[in-house]
Amino acid sequence: MTYYGPDYASLQQQDPEIAGVLVDELTRLRSGLQLIASENFTSPAVLAALGSTLSNKYAEGYPGRRYYGGCEVVDVAETIGIQRAKDLFGAEHANLQPHSGASANLAVYGAFLKPGDTVLAMSLPHGGHLTHGSKVSFSGKWFNAVHYGVAKDTEDIDYDQMRALAREHRPKMIIAGGSAIPRTIDFAAFREVADEVGAVFMVDAAHFIGLVAGGAIPSPVPYADVVTFTTHKVLRGPRGGALVCKADHAAALDKAVFPMMQGGPLMQAVAAKAVNFRECATPEYAAYARQVIANAQALTEALAAEGMRPVTGGTDTHLALLDLQGIGVSGKDAEERCGRAGIVLNKNAIPYDPQPPSVASGIRVGSPSVTTQGMVEGDMKEIATLIARAVRDEDGSAAEEVRRGVQALVDAHPAYPQPSAPPAAL
Repeated sequence: MTYYGPDYASLQQQDPEIAGVLVDELTRLRSGLQLIASENFTSPAVLAALGSTLSNKYAEGYPGRRYYGGCEVVDVAETIGIQRAKDLFGAEHANLQPHSGASANLAVYGAFLKPGDTVLAMSLPHGGHLTHGSKVSFSGKWFNAVHYGVAKDTEDIDYDQMRALAREHRPKMIIAGGSAIPRTIDFAAFREVADEVGAVFMVDAAHFIGLVAGGAIPSPVPYADVVTFTTHKVLRGPRGGALVCKADHAAALDKAVFPMMQGGPLMQAVAAKAVNFRECATPEYAAYARQVIANAQALTEALAAEGMRPVTGGTDTHLALLDLQGIGVSGKDAEERCGRAGIVLNKNAIPYDPQPPSVASGIRVGSPSVTTQGMVEGDMKEIATLIARAVRDEDGSAAEEVRRGVQALVDAHPAYPQPSAPPAAL
């Protein structure tokens, strides 16, 4: 039998337990509201590439420079993907081999720094990322991390503090980006400071790169020495990482990805990234990216009307951070209460949070997944009403009623509505 991609019937026959897990996950997606800002639904085409025979090929190295024979076919896939990434982001060079965003970030550290060098990045409690110098990460264990935060009055990036810290500590690298930043970033300001102190300027665009691909927000690529990102958030591709950079840094970054930080690439994922980049180059995707922002803004405004204060006063992107102190509910309780009603979101620390991260005073919500399902601003207002009821439902008495409202929304806008959805879920 010729085999090109996912074969659900075969899996069901050979391993019904795991086949059942895949169906259960599809059921979960179809029966709840997925509001995790870092998640999305890939297309069946991307899933097909992920489940292809490219998974079998060892391809250490780069196209035309492999350490194994038989790479002539996968070379084509990677070459196509690299060119599509360069075209999509207007970049001089691209590397699609990082297994994750953290792997891409690790490669940047490896390319430009030595252990003990100073890095200036955004504080994790203020919206940064673990790989930006957290003590539990390689970035904080191996490097001297200095952190800027947000201003108390605006709750947006404190550019004056960032500039002052750069002048004081003279970092080898400055990082912009994070995991809970609702506003667009002034990349030109970072570039100016990096040039002043002689630092490499890296942008971790994992969260917002899809909005850049769709032309919905400004791009960091003209300003940064290197831009790292994940491919599975707003971008709507396979789970994985990538980076784009100036041509001057191409050789150093390629060597840092392989052989310094990784061995053989996941060629099925590289091909899936190529498929995704082609999808992102369409007018339909550009419209999607604009709708993601419109939905995030509508959801944020509606939640504010329910007493949940938006950090920074709103959002310019795909996510919002909501302070729940005004309604007397912790982020942990809100996440659990929403979960039992079929609403999936996450607790999140807010700037200057009096609670520990395991409890948190806020929640983070994102619009990528529900926008992929076809929901629009009116649906966001309904979602906000459901969230508000769930968050205030201390004893769980309203959970079933809220869940019925959730089910009505997702029935009208199902995830993977194709009749062939179970095979595509592979």
